[in-house]
Amino acid sequence: MTNRSRSFRVPDKPSLDGIEAKWVDVWDESGVYRFDRTKSRDEIFSIDTPPPTVSGSLHIGHAFSYTHTDLVARYRRMCGKSVFYPMGWDDNGLPTERRVQNYYGVRCDPSIPYDPDFTPPAKPDPKRQVPVSRRNFIELCERLTAEDEKVFESVWRRMGLSVDWTHTYATIDDGSRAAAQRAFLRNLARGEAYMAEAPTLWDVTFRTAVAQAELEDRERTGAYHKVAFHRPDGTPVHIETTRPELIPACVALVAHPDDERYRDLFGGTVTSPVFGVEVPVKSHWLAEPDKGSGIAMICTFGDTTDVTWWRELQLETRPIVGWDGRIISDPPPGIDSGAAREAYARLAGATVHTARERMVEMLRESGDLVGEPTPTTRPVKFYEKGDKPLEVVTTRQWYIRNGGRDADVRDRLLARGRELQWHPDHMRSRYEHWVEGLNGDWLISRQRFFGVPFPVWYPLDGDGNPRYEEPIVPDEAALPVDPSSEAPAGYTEEQRGRPGGFTGDPDIMDTWATSSLSPQIAGGWERDEDLFSRVFPMDLRPQGQDIIRTWLFSTVVRAEFENGCLPWRTAAISGWILDPDRKKMSKSKGNVVTPLDLLERYSSDAIRYWAASGRLGTDTALDEGQMKVGRRLSIKILNATKFALSVAGEDAADRPEAVTQPLDRAMLAALAEVVEDATAAFEAYDHTRALERAERFFWEFCDDYLELVKARAYEEGTAESASARAALLQALSVIQRLFAPFLPFTAEEVWSWWREGSVHAAAWPQAAEVRAAAGDGDPAVLEAASAVLRAVRKAKSEAKLSMRAEVERVAVRGKHVARARVAEGDIRAAGRAAALDFEESDAEELSVEVTLPPAAE
Repeated sequence: MTNRSRSFRVPDKPSLDGIEAKWVDVWDESGVYRFDRTKSRDEIFSIDTPPPTVSGSLHIGHAFSYTHTDLVARYRRMCGKSVFYPMGWDDNGLPTERRVQNYYGVRCDPSIPYDPDFTPPAKPDPKRQVPVSRRNFIELCERLTAEDEKVFESVWRRMGLSVDWTHTYATIDDGSRAAAQRAFLRNLARGEAYMAEAPTLWDVTFRTAVAQAELEDRERTGAYHKVAFHRPDGTPVHIETTRPELIPACVALVAHPDDERYRDLFGGTVTSPVFGVEVPVKSHWLAEPDKGSGIAMICTFGDTTDVTWWRELQLETRPIVGWDGRIISDPPPGIDSGAAREAYARLAGATVHTARERMVEMLRESGDLVGEPTPTTRPVKFYEKGDKPLEVVTTRQWYIRNGGRDADVRDRLLARGRELQWHPDHMRSRYEHWVEGLNGDWLISRQRFFGVPFPVWYPLDGDGNPRYEEPIVPDEAALPVDPSSEAPAGYTEEQRGRPGGFTGDPDIMDTWATSSLSPQIAGGWERDEDLFSRVFPMDLRPQGQDIIRTWLFSTVVRAEFENGCLPWRTAAISGWILDPDRKKMSKSKGNVVTPLDLLERYSSDAIRYWAASGRLGTDTALDEGQMKVGRRLSIKILNATKFALSVAGEDAADRPEAVTQPLDRAMLAALAEVVEDATAAFEAYDHTRALERAERFFWEFCDDYLELVKARAYEEGTAESASARAALLQALSVIQRLFAPFLPFTAEEVWSWWREGSVHAAAWPQAAEVRAAAGDGDPAVLEAASAVLRAVRKAKSEAKLSMRAEVERVAVRGKHVARARVAEGDIRAAGRAAALDFEESDAEELSVEVTLPPAAE
């Protein structure tokens, strides 16, 4: 803080109106947030910014969590770091496809040829979607996401995110596709990626595989059906099931090894009702003796427990549910008799629900249904974006090892979780519980269209069948590739789908398989090695708690395999946004609020203030009351700055040595403590405490210090006046910088009235810097003087007197009256006291007695 000539540019009527548009343009033109890639790694702070899903509109939860990230970026930038703060767009995958289908009224049909002149319906009807080719569909996806990205960017700019907009990426752009395909090919070469035909959780609506991380349990009503299987001698063995339609898929019965009721059956067989198929009876520790009859049927496949039993007991497969969620037309092996095939024909082609009703009817007819079904409620697995229960079907899919089947990999990933710095620290346990509870590898293939294709082709044998065990892969230099429209090296397009030719892998990668590489994609991995060496591993991963198991974990997996390290040093986990009824906001619940209306009503800084009031990892309610407080604070900063600058005057000496008076030094000493606390809070990722300390001091500064010193500051030509003016300017400089990360528009506005350059390029205040001006100042002096002034104001208020009214006498008593006495002149002037007496006593707390004019009494 040095003395220099200045001119104040204070508007007559400071206002928040239009402040965002004004400074967004200035920041963009000046490049104040531009990343300086000439800096060394130690001089850089890099952020793995979450790429929001571009499929609709941003909601208030985005504004909340992305503000938290921006607070860190702004603080680190002011601390002298070159901040790498890119923005990505997660624009591929199912959410985008659904939006495109509804927006344009189309659906993808890969069998349809490409139409270069295709125009979407003028009046789209989501219920009567027009079939289009895969290429046409992808073009529509690209068109809509480009428009959505513009809208998202405009909102982020309005919110004041200090993103470097020259560093953006999309998860479907060429760079991202090349990175995702390159990483996959390397995973494949090292044995970390593999293809397998296995039972797969399947969403019948979207007809795609679903990974473990995308599951959620939903309570659904159903019924237990008591059904009789039959021993060789004809005596019944009763099982209870909620899915009788899967009886033709039954491959065994299973009971607990210690269950005496069924021990004589182990190793033998029973026959299924209606179909008469002979199935073995097995023992397994997962069977529950106290559930139902204690013996269960194993079907291929009813749920994930069936899969476990099937795999561990090495049972045969009798699948009956197809990809469309209907019972397949051909009966499975074992259903050979005419009667059995006739019974199966009653189920073929039916939905699961209808097949259940028909199966119950057949069980009644055969006499194998005991009693009536018993209603029950149970948790059912759903795809998080789906509307129907998941089925388990056998499909050929791509997987990446993630520790679900490899203890060594799991231990390595757990060790990485312990190496990572977590804020708040208890979020580490969510990561560990997820890793420890994995029961399979990461399924990364999806049977969708708009995404990163697997860079793989398969040769066809003489009969036109794919030889999956001999995949054809491209050279990395050719990436990205699209096997559905490009031929592999050594083949021509005319050989596609023909015996002796080739076929491309039809699937795309799960969106997390691309997003899990966000540090590599944003950092220029294998594309800009100079940049990559300066930003990777990154310093910070900010994200929501609900995607620890997906985005955070999968990113750790990819970095462990590819880079042998963590992808970042620190993870900052935001809490959820709750609606006014304290329920989590989500699109599925229909209680999501978009931020634009709130931004218009309260200002961007007000919304940021509310967001900053929520600590990491803590759920925060949408509170317009807090936004109003933030708006009042912003307006107060405008008005207080105008007042303080008018009091200080343009010729005030902005030098530490000019501050000579005890009260001024006390104020700066108190401010130094605030700077120290706010800095420590930011370093600990506790932005809320940093805001609380700055805000509390600011209000005390306005209410007490400004009132105490304004009379002295208005004096001309005295050292006491110069001290007040210098202290005011130095305090303003520090306060505005303290608020800059939280209220960037307001802070920039007031800074521009009397400083050159941007407050966001200014140095973060240092406690030592402020203490140098404070000298021997004691914060207790300001506290004592403020307490006396507040007592005088209270007495006037209770007597319904103007704050300008004179008082006859103020008597201050207490053990520490000397602290107030040194500010006697300021207290007398601010309180308009004719007399001010100080008397020492043994009381720790100051007592203040105010004698009002006789007329007032």
